[in-house]
Amino acid sequence: MSKKVELLSPAGSLEKLKIALDFGADAVYGGVSHFSLRIRSGKEFSMEDFAEGIEYAHARGKKVYVTINGFPFNSQLELLKKHIVAMGALNPDAFIVATPGVLKLCHDLVPGMPLHLSTQANVMNVLDAQIYHEMGATRIITAREISLKDLVAIKKELPTLELEVFVHGSMCFAYSGRCLISTLQSGRVPNRGSCANDCRFEYEMYAANPETGTLFRLEEDEGVGTYIMNAKDLNLASHMKEILDAGVVDSVKVEGRTKTAYYAATTAKAYRMAINDYYNEEFNEDKYQYELQSLQNRGYTDAYLVSRPFERNDTQSLDFSMQLGTHQVSGVVNPEGTHFLCKFKTEPNDEMEVVFPLGSEVAIVDNDIGTTYEKDGRFYMKLKEIKTDKGKVYEAIHSGNTNEIILPTSFPAFTFFRVPSNLNMGTNPQ
Repeated sequence: MSKKVELLSPAGSLEKLKIALDFGADAVYGGVSHFSLRIRSGKEFSMEDFAEGIEYAHARGKKVYVTINGFPFNSQLELLKKHIVAMGALNPDAFIVATPGVLKLCHDLVPGMPLHLSTQANVMNVLDAQIYHEMGATRIITAREISLKDLVAIKKELPTLELEVFVHGSMCFAYSGRCLISTLQSGRVPNRGSCANDCRFEYEMYAANPETGTLFRLEEDEGVGTYIMNAKDLNLASHMKEILDAGVVDSVKVEGRTKTAYYAATTAKAYRMAINDYYNEEFNEDKYQYELQSLQNRGYTDAYLVSRPFERNDTQSLDFSMQLGTHQVSGVVNPEGTHFLCKFKTEPNDEMEVVFPLGSEVAIVDNDIGTTYEKDGRFYMKLKEIKTDKGKVYEAIHSGNTNEIILPTSFPAFTFFRVPSNLNMGTNPQ
């Protein structure tokens, strides 16, 4: 494979789309309506917003892929046809679909549109990949359970087929998302985009005697935990060299359309650094993990791409659902790059690390409002005075305060500020 690998990031809203692209993604994926497998993020996009996102990407030489990867019922097929035509009219760069029928429907209704097969199709081998390729799929988003060795085998047999793999984000307890637990417990259908994440809950275990009707609660040993279906989050940043050395992966994908704007920025920046450093022969996994460890996570695993499933015993987080990352976002810069928007309690002279897109420049200043400076290879800011344009000065500001605070200098739009947080295992932060 001669061309550089693509970095593909989630776009759960227009703001996240712009942030992901600004922080290093080559392409983003997202959708409108319930035909996308993330209903909540689909509601964040209007057709007008999505069209604006596509224009924003194309103006920067980047791409947008439309998710139409839900599993439709017969009663929805006419609505699906209208949706496919409407999305095609926006001129995206590809459709992501999950079923053979929808694949054919997209080919018939929007001829010439590149079609990417969703990971929901669970492609694990050459045979399935070949069938879908012959049906018109230009790219296969392989199952999360596939191995790098199997990717090499598929590429060898089908060199014109693009291969996309997940490298970061939530992992499913079931086989590549084929799950009914949420359907059974709450009526929310995972393969229709409304998973309630029931696998993330803590469960109590019972033993029943059918002859007597006796029910015994099983006690867990302390520290073992009862989050029995809670998979750790995928993190393959440390294996990017190994993945790219294989020479068969066309796109590396980050999961997380419903996650925060800070997540969109940080994952895009970390994997952008990893890819750039790989091609510059300067790979340094500590640098990428520093960024990724700052995110809330369920514990990290490298899952199955570089190790077979039966070889793994560290893919589950049994004793907690979510933990804080190493950092807490304290604020973000407004779209104009002029003001600080508070996300966490901030006081004068708090030292905040600055997270901005690669290649950006921020002036080193020291004035009445604040100071910016470099330390140990990182960029920081302190606000000497927390002040609004109207002249109001605060002794401290909290996340509930929506007033824009004057910055000591301009920053790139959506620059984030963060402060160290105490790792709090076993919590479920908001």
